[in-house]
Amino acid sequence: DTLLASEAADLVVVIKSKRAMFLMKESKILKVYRVALGKTPVGEKISQGDGKTPEGRYYIIGRNPNSNFYKALKISYPNEKDIERAIRLNVNPGGGIMIHGLSKHIEYLGKYHIIDDWTEGCIAVTNEEIDEIWKLVPDGTPIEILP
Repeated sequence: DTLLASEAADLVVVIKSKRAMFLMKESKILKVYRVALGKTPVGEKISQGDGKTPEGRYYIIGRNPNSNFYKALKISYPNEKDIERAIRLNVNPGGGIMIHGLSKHIEYLGKYHIIDDWTEGCIAVTNEEIDEIWKLVPDGTPIEILP
């Protein structure tokens, strides 16, 4: 599936408090998705295992077509600021933050997966949604994750 540049998103915006993810193109909304976040979603991600979804500006830096969560787009967490903070606090900042679909164990939930925040800090959507996002969001796209 090749993506026409004219169809591609140029920014992804996640508003954690609204559990919403927007694919943007030239400041217009292309698509909106309801998302599930890390188990303890309020606040910035500080360390591995804290169950938080990071906040800040990152980039989509790759993709895994064979993820345990169906398909996954890799987010460039931790950035320099995150690493500096982790060193200062003497913690492991963690990593492996993705936008992903649903594992075989829970795909039957479909859109109901969002009833609860359940990831380790990732941003989860349905498998149909990640198929669409996969096509619309090229590697290198900035992602702004807001409180």
